[in-house]
Amino acid sequence: MSTAATVKHIRYVLTENPVTLFAFGLFGFILLCAIFGPWIAPYNPLQTNGAMTLKPPSAQHWFGTDALGRDIFSRVLVATRLDLGIAFASVILTFAIGALAGIAAGFFGGWIDRLVGRLADTIMAFPLFVLAMGIVAALGNTVGNIVLATAIINTPLYARVARAEANIRRNAGFVEAARLSGNGEGRILLMQILPNILPILMVQCSLTMGYAILNAAGLSFIGLGISPPTPEWGILVAEGAAYMISGEWWVALFPGLALMTAVFCFNLLGDGLRDIVDPRRRT
Repeated sequence: MSTAATVKHIRYVLTENPVTLFAFGLFGFILLCAIFGPWIAPYNPLQTNGAMTLKPPSAQHWFGTDALGRDIFSRVLVATRLDLGIAFASVILTFAIGALAGIAAGFFGGWIDRLVGRLADTIMAFPLFVLAMGIVAALGNTVGNIVLATAIINTPLYARVARAEANIRRNAGFVEAARLSGNGEGRILLMQILPNILPILMVQCSLTMGYAILNAAGLSFIGLGISPPTPEWGILVAEGAAYMISGEWWVALFPGLALMTAVFCFNLLGDGLRDIVDPRRRT
């Protein structure tokens, strides 16, 4: 498929459904905030100011200030890069391990299928967030360990979906045609099976992005994630939760809205990503 045809297809998918266009526009905005946030933030997110503690939203501080006088808007903006980076890294790692393992299990069967199935069952036997807590507590609350824990708990989702789809397609006509053309099993797996199950995996990727952000924020909220004073949405919500009762609602509200918006965006992205990568939609 030529570049011009690909661009035309993407444009058609985006304009066909207003919800998809809105989701991609929102994703673009969040991505820009993640890339340029540290440079466009009006204040240093770590700078404290004792004279400006717990000030409500104003023209000077759009989201107000926290208990140390730090600008909440700047902290929310800068935190976008960290949360989005954790989500992207964990989804890429999960896809590389879970999807490929699931495709191999469904395509080859036998001992590979049994091994992947038992590993997925073992992970799914634990409450996933509790398992993530255990991994981070054992290895340390670094960004790398949070990414690893998030990838591990989401791997069975990809493995099971990929296994089921590959198992259905391993004897399909296009696979037999590829074999008769002299293609090896590995090439068939990557060039025939994977592209045809990629649409459903893209939906899973979109959903997992939201799960990854919530998981990172949840770990930080209970003190097992990123350590303060680093700006991170879960930390910001946790810091503001104590002030909700006393009336300083803005401290937790705006980080919570940022977290909700990001998860909402990735939940909407799934159908659009599926349509873009689906070979049957390319005309």
